[in-house]
Amino acid sequence: MRDYAINQYQHVVAIGGGHGLGRVLSSLSFLGPKLTGIVATTDNGGSTGRLRQQQDCIAWGDLRNCLSQLASRPSVGSLLFEYRFGGKSELANHNLGNLVLMALDDLCVRPLDAVNLIRKLLNIETQVIPMSEQPTHLVAIQSCGNRIFGEVEVDQKCEDPIALSLEPMVDATLEACNAVRQADLIILGPGSFLTSIMPPLLLPKLGQALHDSKAKVVLIDNLTEEPSAAANFSLDKRLSWFKQVMGNKPVDHVLCHGDRYLTTGIVTHYPLRSRHHQALHDRAALADALSLIVEPQALDALA
Repeated sequence: MRDYAINQYQHVVAIGGGHGLGRVLSSLSFLGPKLTGIVATTDNGGSTGRLRQQQDCIAWGDLRNCLSQLASRPSVGSLLFEYRFGGKSELANHNLGNLVLMALDDLCVRPLDAVNLIRKLLNIETQVIPMSEQPTHLVAIQSCGNRIFGEVEVDQKCEDPIALSLEPMVDATLEACNAVRQADLIILGPGSFLTSIMPPLLLPKLGQALHDSKAKVVLIDNLTEEPSAAANFSLDKRLSWFKQVMGNKPVDHVLCHGDRYLTTGIVTHYPLRSRHHQALHDRAALADALSLIVEPQALDALA
């Protein structure tokens, strides 16, 4: 393992949704128990959405995605956790991992207990915490006064929302708030600005914990333009929204993909794109770039 400068931090918290957050967590998994992921639970599409309609549960899909990306590969556990049913039965297109998490939730006192059982089964040291243990939906408010209900619907609308909310407003998971308060580095993104990164920040107690935190806050930008209304949000506008929901706490640094290492103001460009998939961040490059941001002199060590 490379001697990454980010190892100096004792409590690193990453906040977001499934695919992007899972990539960050897997990139920094060498931190083990020093790393915590706080996962959005507002998805209402696909297998997750069907379970939410039928069982009135939290959205399990992003949690499953993060756990899957953290699991050792290949393993029977990780293969089963990502198995998706085919055919035309009622199970068609359901993900086995979502069903397992929901079943464990029925057997446990709390959804977090179900997540921790899977972490133990898959030998995952990194903490993975749902933003809330109560079901809620994302709502976007448009300038005309219309309310767009549901994460999938928000992503599909072209008009920029003027505000976001959760319905019903729920409590943030206590462990998530405690992790933020203890953090010395907080990472936002990558992922959909409106539907992956923002939902956890809309929780009042989590927003207050972010405001109170002394941690450095880093935003990881996406590699490609979002196919949603968020594509119209400039970086300055996104930073303004973050500052508002974090109680006037600003983002300290932004990490973007670039052809070479270059820092201008609070923005650092670094070659982040995976050679194997143009829309995915390279795991080693993410760890390198984050180390450069938290300790710029680490550039010499990477040469």
